[in-house]
Amino acid sequence: MSTDTEELTPTTVDEFVEPGGSTLQAVGISAWFGNHKVLQRVSLTMSAGGVTALIGPSGCGKSTFLRILNRMHELVPSASLAGEVLLDGRDIYEQGRRITETRRRIGMVFQKPNPFPAMSIADNVTAGLKLTGAKASRSAKLDLVEQCLTKAGLWKEVRDRLRQPGGALSGGQQQRLCIARSLAVRPDVLLMDEPCSALDPTSTRRIEETIAELRAEVTIVIVTHNMQQAARVSQQCAFFLAEDGAPGEIVEAGPTEVMFANPVDPRTEDYVNGRFG
Repeated sequence: MSTDTEELTPTTVDEFVEPGGSTLQAVGISAWFGNHKVLQRVSLTMSAGGVTALIGPSGCGKSTFLRILNRMHELVPSASLAGEVLLDGRDIYEQGRRITETRRRIGMVFQKPNPFPAMSIADNVTAGLKLTGAKASRSAKLDLVEQCLTKAGLWKEVRDRLRQPGGALSGGQQQRLCIARSLAVRPDVLLMDEPCSALDPTSTRRIEETIAELRAEVTIVIVTHNMQQAARVSQQCAFFLAEDGAPGEIVEAGPTEVMFANPVDPRTEDYVNGRFG
């Protein structure tokens, strides 16, 4: 932060308001890699202010579906899709809609923490501001850093070493730093692709606590293979399955409590009880 103000556009950090999350709706989503169809007419509403867990065995299309939700699928040269993804009723794939605006409103946290290793902890948090075209005074940036690190459950651990490299943190701390970085641009939706799979139990618990605290202000969609985690953190589950080489589809979706205690489809009951997958 070499200057007090970075002139980017008339928007300022202080003008951002807490969005409270947005409703994200997939309508008839099918997806291909070349000629290989990986998803078949998937429809799902992910409600504002809640956590939706995508569960199912490996290879059933969960992560592909997650990447479709913020237009990462189209980065693969052979990839294509059909259907709509509606963010508050507007298709994120409609002609003329800027991909940068979609990525600002729908953030992503990946399975492996990916902070910018040589960049300081503070600069990692504010790295996404240029994407939004924001300008901010140094004090506003510092306030944003503290706010986002606090929301990610990391502030108390790093507040005395904000100028140290983000790559020097532990794995769990790096993942929470990535969450803080995503929050800095004030997303409406936060996508998480197995964010705890490489973490120890203590770090996993902290990430889950962070998810619980964040859901009041941002819609969260999480892919997880951990059924206990899905039961702990989500209010809604969607069970994906690809059988006998067929494309992945949603077998059943509904309130998490119902999905685990009284599912409609016997395949759902078998999966959540560990009988396959």
